[in-house]
Amino acid sequence: MSKQFAVIGNPIEHSRSPELHHAFAAKTGVDLNYVKRLAPLDGFESSVKAFFEQNGLGMNVTVPFKEQAFALCQQLTERAKIAKAVNTLWMENGVLHGDNTDGQGLVDAIKALDWDLKQSKILIIGAGGATRGVIYPLVKAGAEKIVIANRTLARAEQLLNDLKTAVPEAELAVCGLDALEGQFDIVINATSASLTGDALILPEQLHFKHAYEMAYGKPSSFLDQAKARGVPTSEGFGMLVGQAIEAFYIWNGIRPDLKDFI
Repeated sequence: MSKQFAVIGNPIEHSRSPELHHAFAAKTGVDLNYVKRLAPLDGFESSVKAFFEQNGLGMNVTVPFKEQAFALCQQLTERAKIAKAVNTLWMENGVLHGDNTDGQGLVDAIKALDWDLKQSKILIIGAGGATRGVIYPLVKAGAEKIVIANRTLARAEQLLNDLKTAVPEAELAVCGLDALEGQFDIVINATSASLTGDALILPEQLHFKHAYEMAYGKPSSFLDQAKARGVPTSEGFGMLVGQAIEAFYIWNGIRPDLKDFI
């Protein structure tokens, strides 16, 4: 019988996780079935419970349930604890385990582009959950300094205070969007600007060698501005594939090659 996996969210129709995991399975010879599960906004916990009671082995979690998944887990990885959100669940000896593979997905996507993270200076625009989830993996991959820029400075400062003890080997700093300047190896857009259509202005005094947009499949003024400067860019499809590969590896013990799928 095939191993049973699922992705849970609300909405869920747009999820590309099933096609990715079935592609990984075809490449690696793993026999699995991976489906989408729509959970009622007030029914996440019961949906997860039902899935594992029906011999489900692992589950990915998408919007808006990542924080609820974090609260539900009895055992958490270090990166999940720091992210305070979980996107990958599995049951082991009756204990619900949780991990957050988003940050590792970003790191692997950047490495697949051959952008160097060792001793890098990175600017992340946005101070929400997406940023929280990627700081630790970026530092573990060699980032030396990370600046978090946000419209509301207080929110960035709160995030900095939460995270600085988790990554003592790196320098973390914050600034407002109106104070963007300096020289960076990589600028990452972790805001929803490309999804909401809001313009994000990159001032002339901000210099960078690479630009990464976490969202994918949408017009991005952030990427347009980077391309106008002749800077190498990427949208977030590689990150999506990377986080899925990391979940596949946790569940199946086999790591597909990211470059085969992007």
